[in-house]
Amino acid sequence: MKHSFVFLADGFEEIEAVTPVDVMRRAGLDVKTVSINDSHVVTGAHGVKYTADILMNDVPATDIEWLVLPGGMPGAENLYNCKPLAELLRRHAADGGKIAAICASPGVVLGQLGLLDGKEATCYPGFEGMLGEKCFHVPVPVVSAENVVTGNGPAAALPFSLAIVAATLGEGTAKEIASQMQMPK
Repeated sequence: MKHSFVFLADGFEEIEAVTPVDVMRRAGLDVKTVSINDSHVVTGAHGVKYTADILMNDVPATDIEWLVLPGGMPGAENLYNCKPLAELLRRHAADGGKIAAICASPGVVLGQLGLLDGKEATCYPGFEGMLGEKCFHVPVPVVSAENVVTGNGPAAALPFSLAIVAATLGEGTAKEIASQMQMPK
């Protein structure tokens, strides 16, 4: 079974990290949280401390399904400045791997790494210029394009997470989980 990883950096938007983990686990996907810090403890943008499952050095180089990046500031900047994560994202994208980013991270991380060139994406308002000149900004809550899912902010966390499930296990599974969670249609 392939593994998915949600990366946590100090200043991450809590709902944008916890929601994908919750929804992906409900779908039966193997997902772990990853601290890019030197310790497992990561502090969110609103001061909530989380204990990550593993550290960045523990992420395997193979059998990866999804790399998921929550937004938040300065969380997104901290993710972008993590050289091992940047290299992993580049390698995974080059191999056709699946990447998801929400809020500021589509622009601050993926856009600055050139990983959105030729793709449609969305992001938090004000970060559109960071998506890259070759990215096509779509001003909607969630964009699922090829192997990349992007979301525009905290309110999109649930549809963003369901889009990840749909891209992995199909629309039927995503709709079933949405129904179980009492998400309005």
